[in-house]
Amino acid sequence: MEAVINKVLVVDDEPDVLEFLSYNLKKEGFLVFTASNGKEGLSLAIKERPHLVILDVMMPGMDGIETCSEIRKQPFLSDTIVIFLTARGEDYSQIAGFEAGADDYVTKPVKPKVLISRVKALLRRLTINSTEQTSTQISLTEFTINRERYVVIKDGKEIVLPRKEFELLSLLSSKPNKVFTRDEIFSAVWGNDVIVGDRTIDVHVRKIREKLDTQNIKTVKGVGYKYETV
Repeated sequence: MEAVINKVLVVDDEPDVLEFLSYNLKKEGFLVFTASNGKEGLSLAIKERPHLVILDVMMPGMDGIETCSEIRKQPFLSDTIVIFLTARGEDYSQIAGFEAGADDYVTKPVKPKVLISRVKALLRRLTINSTEQTSTQISLTEFTINRERYVVIKDGKEIVLPRKEFELLSLLSSKPNKVFTRDEIFSAVWGNDVIVGDRTIDVHVRKIREKLDTQNIKTVKGVGYKYETV
């Protein structure tokens, strides 16, 4: 069986950054495309359908946030991984990036080994998701979630959670490091036909933390929650 060569699109308005990232990615065997602005990057993404896009946030014209949002509107790019690359490390810019549909966030100056490691890890997740669409299990370093049996396995022990706590944990764990807004959580876990109070999510998260003795479910103030991996 012929090995799949992963396509990576790098979008940055700094020529030195494009050359630097392109060189290091090609060394690892990736097929690399480059663009110097958001509009050109979007066109290339639609044409080449890359497996992963590395997007600079701060670009003139169409910035990275807008470009990512446009990428996410394309049905055939729904599985494409997006990594934001920026010199800005403020929480609000990270939140904006994740809300636009980003999968990860890397700050400049970029260390090639760190970036390559993240790229490979995210592409492995894409491969797993594409080959195991019906998978009933989410495996994390801390615990394993069996969605078919509705149990969480930690340290060899099975932990049974109430249905809503289980669904909330499964949602957060399905995309580690992604910030899920309160609206997203309400919609996915409770649905639009149930009216619940603002504190409902907070209470469920607190109970999950206690029962699983985990500190990896992080609160993003004013936005929502995420399951953070080390």
